[in-house]
Amino acid sequence: MKKLMLGNAAVARGLYEHGCRVASSYPGTPSTEITEELSNYPEVYTEWAPNEKVAMEVALGASIGGARSFCAMKHVGLNVAADPLFTASYTGVNGGMVIAVADDPGMHSSQNEQDSRHYAIAAKLPMLEPADSAECRDFVGEAYRISEEYDTPVILRMQTRIAHSQSIVELGERTDAGVKEYTKDPKKYVMMPANAIGRHVVVEERTARLRDFAETSPLNRVEMADTAMGVIAAGTCYQYVKEALPNASVLKLGMVNPLPVKLIQEFAAKVEKLYIVEELDGIIESHCASIGVKAVGKELFGLLGEYSQRTVAEKLGQPLPAGEAFPEAIPGRPPVLCPGCPHRGMFYSLHKIGVTVSGDIGCYTLGALPPLTAMDTTICMGASISGLHGFNTARGAESAKKSVAVIGDSTFMHSGITGLIDMVYNRGASTVIVLDNSITGMTGHQQNPTTGYDIHGVAAPAVSIEKLCEAIGVNRVRVVDPNNLKEFEATVREELAAEEVSVIISRRPCALLKSVKPKPALSIDHGKCITCKMCFRIGCPAIAMVEGKVEIDPTLCVGCGLCQQLCPKQAITGGDK
Repeated sequence: MKKLMLGNAAVARGLYEHGCRVASSYPGTPSTEITEELSNYPEVYTEWAPNEKVAMEVALGASIGGARSFCAMKHVGLNVAADPLFTASYTGVNGGMVIAVADDPGMHSSQNEQDSRHYAIAAKLPMLEPADSAECRDFVGEAYRISEEYDTPVILRMQTRIAHSQSIVELGERTDAGVKEYTKDPKKYVMMPANAIGRHVVVEERTARLRDFAETSPLNRVEMADTAMGVIAAGTCYQYVKEALPNASVLKLGMVNPLPVKLIQEFAAKVEKLYIVEELDGIIESHCASIGVKAVGKELFGLLGEYSQRTVAEKLGQPLPAGEAFPEAIPGRPPVLCPGCPHRGMFYSLHKIGVTVSGDIGCYTLGALPPLTAMDTTICMGASISGLHGFNTARGAESAKKSVAVIGDSTFMHSGITGLIDMVYNRGASTVIVLDNSITGMTGHQQNPTTGYDIHGVAAPAVSIEKLCEAIGVNRVRVVDPNNLKEFEATVREELAAEEVSVIISRRPCALLKSVKPKPALSIDHGKCITCKMCFRIGCPAIAMVEGKVEIDPTLCVGCGLCQQLCPKQAITGGDK
């Protein structure tokens, strides 16, 4: 049976069909849907882990235990999982182990544009890169075969355009790979220095064998056409090349580490001029230079952002059909916090107080944008707390009275706890606000250890943020509703004045949760409204100026009441204040 499938869904299908038994991941766009889709197959145990390091360790443990295993993450998540990744290269596997990492050229939903191929090279692990949904499914099977034959974890490199595009997939039946016998083998699995020295030898021998495999593997294929132009490409860029340059000869790389040598040299010898089309860093280009192959790459295409069919055609002087201009100017649509978002009132209060805000990764990062403009820094998951501690340590006690950290409930579980421990242990005096919206919001409403449900929506033990903070030595823990602006502002001012670490839990569920029922939409009494625009200060997309009058869009308003609290003339009616 054939089916149109999202690339991520096709990866999940491949995992199911090829006998994966254990999968552990942390959600991160553009990788999230792989594990979400996989959770629909009851034959595969799936879980959301607190972070990517834990997820990879669970997958490695399952592999050593004899099962085919899997974990997924976005590119920056691989940074978190780098510790077990490098050592897993030394230990190797028992059951096959596949690691999916989704890169994000163009930074559609990410804070940097790193190229995960560097990790494969540095950790000396094979990496496969599919170019459509069919290959997403098929490459999973090949990854498991390589993993078990070569005793290695295998990285499957996804990219946003492959992960989130659809193409036809031929569905197959599940093959149960079983659970291999586990044999105690400290020299293989106990990576103390004496054993690791021996395993490094194994890694280098394996890499040499994988290089030979890359020369003849059907994962890498030559598509000869007009020999005037040859192009080497992989993944998304292969699709761009095929559309923009239908007559060019192409070497399609499905295995991007280790890269072949003879195959590239032979292909280069058959074409008059060779180009390399690869997004992000010039890894294939550097490899070609090292083996004496002359090619044009980054000097033409550059290192920044993602490409397109038009980019490839224009850079290589090929015509493309001219597009038609839309007859009307399309206004910009910057991302905003949703109507009724529980973070809006919190950020309004912080902006009003005038504090420095050490931010974190989540949908609440949008609080940095106008009109709220209430965030000073965003670095990486968990950095808000440890960054604030460093900031205030550098600037002194008065700084602590004028600054806060904000971090979501899921991010706090991911990597915020250790920063808070550091702050308490080293006698800091900063204020941390945990934004508990009862879900992992930014990646599409996944459960986390604080929500009380697992990946399947089944009731599970819930971590109490209050008790956790108290257990690590925080004496001042406050819970407040951010939609009560007066109470929230008063709470923040009180905790800023404290001479010790304090935690404020800003608790209100995400407005988009199915369990949260919207209230009736509010409306403007134009007889009272003086057009002071105080209500605009919260940046709610439901409020707009229409023909010189303030209006509330009833299709967007969820009746949260924040704007009512700001109106000096009580001109906003309906709902509960």
